Amino acid sequence: MAVAQDQQKSYVDKRGKPLEFQIGDRVLLKVSPWKGVIRFGKRGKLNSRYIGPSEIVKRIGPVAYELNLPQELSTVHNVFHVSNLKKCLSDETLAIPLEEIQIDEQLHFVEEPIKIMDSEIKKLKLSRIPIVKV
Repeated sequence: MAVAQDQQKSYVDKRGKPLEFQIGDRVLLKVSPWKGVIRFGKRGKLNSRYIGPSEIVKRIGPVAYELNLPQELSTVHNVFHVSNLKKCLSDETLAIPLEEIQIDEQLHFVEEPIKIMDSEIKKLKLSRIPIVKV
């Protein structure tokens, strides 16, 4: 038993890297229900997995970090375990501020069919499905 434990420990020591961040690093915050309370909306396949990026303000102990959270998350405690953080690898120079994006409400796209190229009827068990190629 001890031999197996030593072998598993050696595998973890070789492959496992301790997660460490520096003050000022940008990280993503993992969206997960803590202690059965869903704080960030409903669960689902297409919901976002991470919130952010947020900046690390201070390191608290060996595995906890204090984040500078946005105003929308002011009710959430701002100290998180390292397992709830993911390093943000985005380039800050490529980010576009929301103020610079302008949407013209008068522009729209209307798709009109020109002509019917082909049509057929597919059989699916007892139903018939008309398919039209435009």
